[in-house]
Amino acid sequence: MRVTKKANERRDEILDVAENLFITKGYAHTTVEAIIQEIGIAKGTFYYYFSSKEDVMNAVVIRIVDRVVQDAMRIVKDTQLNAPEKLFHIIMEQTPQMSKKDDMIEELHQVDNAQIHQKSLVESITQLTPVFTRVIEQGIEEGYFHTSYPKETTEFLLVSSQFLFDEGIFNWSEEELQKKALAFTSIMESVLHAEEGSFTYILKQLGG
Repeated sequence: MRVTKKANERRDEILDVAENLFITKGYAHTTVEAIIQEIGIAKGTFYYYFSSKEDVMNAVVIRIVDRVVQDAMRIVKDTQLNAPEKLFHIIMEQTPQMSKKDDMIEELHQVDNAQIHQKSLVESITQLTPVFTRVIEQGIEEGYFHTSYPKETTEFLLVSSQFLFDEGIFNWSEEELQKKALAFTSIMESVLHAEEGSFTYILKQLGG
């Protein structure tokens, strides 16, 4: 008896299986046929939702970013936290989802996957910008931060961190990475006119 699933359930099932195969077998060694066989669906069903393997990978990365954003938004809406506390929780608590995203990104560092890699970086920055902007605007109102350009400041910080700390783009030594992490926290404090030492916890995420 064929099991009929709702469209969103079937799409999520395809993404779940594809995500697992990309991580365990590698993107290059995963075929559309392998995804189809693992789920037990017709080829036409797969192509109803996705046009290609690349399309699936893009959707997997976007879904992971969506989870990060949803987790961050729950923190943003917490009225008991001030702006620095929200930034701390958002950055520290997104690690589990971002580690899954990093597993995906590892598969995008191949030359032929550069376009998808770029899309994933743009998706992260685009979705996270309004989240961090809201927190910085709150910090301005509370007197912790001082900038006339909260959105633009957020974009510069996100672009620089997402790009500079991408190990698939740059092969920094451990010493270089630690220095850049120190510099990044200093830059954050400077551009936001925040109290010295406000962002030292980021070192744990970026450089140890």
